[in-house]
Amino acid sequence: MASYVFAQRVPAAEYDRSLAWAALVLVSIGAVMVYSASISTAEASRFSGNNSAYFLVRHGLFIGVALAAAIGVFLVPVRLWQRGAPWLFLVGIALLVLVLIPGIGREVNGARRWIGLYFLTVQPSELMKLAVVLYAADYTVRKHAVMKNFRKGLLPILGVMLVVSWLLLREPDFGALVVIAVTAFGMLFLGGMNGRHFLLLLAMLVVGFAGLVLSSPYRLQRIFGFMDPWSDPYGKGYQLSHALIAFGRGEWLGVGLGASVEKLLYLPEAHTDFLLAVIAEELGFAGVAVVVVLFAWIVVRAFAIGREAALRERHFHALAAQGIGVWLGFQSLINMGVNMGLLPTKGLTLPLMSFGGSGLVVNCVAIAMLLRIDWENRQVGRGLPA
Repeated sequence: MASYVFAQRVPAAEYDRSLAWAALVLVSIGAVMVYSASISTAEASRFSGNNSAYFLVRHGLFIGVALAAAIGVFLVPVRLWQRGAPWLFLVGIALLVLVLIPGIGREVNGARRWIGLYFLTVQPSELMKLAVVLYAADYTVRKHAVMKNFRKGLLPILGVMLVVSWLLLREPDFGALVVIAVTAFGMLFLGGMNGRHFLLLLAMLVVGFAGLVLSSPYRLQRIFGFMDPWSDPYGKGYQLSHALIAFGRGEWLGVGLGASVEKLLYLPEAHTDFLLAVIAEELGFAGVAVVVVLFAWIVVRAFAIGREAALRERHFHALAAQGIGVWLGFQSLINMGVNMGLLPTKGLTLPLMSFGGSGLVVNCVAIAMLLRIDWENRQVGRGLPA
């Protein structure tokens, strides 16, 4: 549907159809697997009224909103996003503050990460991921002449990122913090940061993340559970052990769509954080490989679009495209690594696929921005106004 709308408004040769289709296929697979993974949870939940299609209906509504938002964003010139980047970033910070206020922020399982409205729930950290990409791109372009100067170029944005980090840790949302920090500093490196400064900041990030883990008992427990989940399969290793069982049962071609055993209330968060484990069990190695290839293609196209923009001296466009590639690629990598037992358990969803309205809408908007940047590249290449 979204591809049809794009094709009606823009000639076929003027937007990246492979990128659009890769994103739409991931969203479509995600919708099918969210339904499959959530049936037992929905039937057992009093909030759903024991309706097995409860999460599917909500996810379908999220997809509709996400596609509508994506089409709207595609029609907005990128220069307007550049002008609005600082304001969007301030809105993101304001929402991170609001979510910490009792009565406004909604607490689930000890974390206050959501703002509950009358008919929907907003997760500010998801919006902040996109806001950081746009703000870092705009900041790097504005400060390009002094980016190699630590005091004038890097210290101001480092201070801003420390404020964002503190707000995210207050929720707490360590996973979002890792994604945002890596995305921001990755973009600064791509934007011309001094190599020695980058290595220094990288060392500071590693030390900082290690300190946060060592100072938090529940994060330490996750590390121990990751190192040997079978030592306590009913405690700290519960999620990972069941994810690994799901992967083991799937083998090459899976046990069949809808035939997962782990989704029957054994694997926690099967339709959100551990959706890939259900895919592995039901569709096997083949299904996981398709998902990995599609995400890899999105990242490849993001960097290719960014390179084309840089060749046309559209530097904000280039950094925004590459920043989106870093963000979506890194978050996907973390989620896949957690599901496969390669990384410690972390509460991060699989972009474009997992259940969750805020994340899905922001991910689709990011893809629409990539398509818009690519469209403007092609217009400039033909000597037409973008």
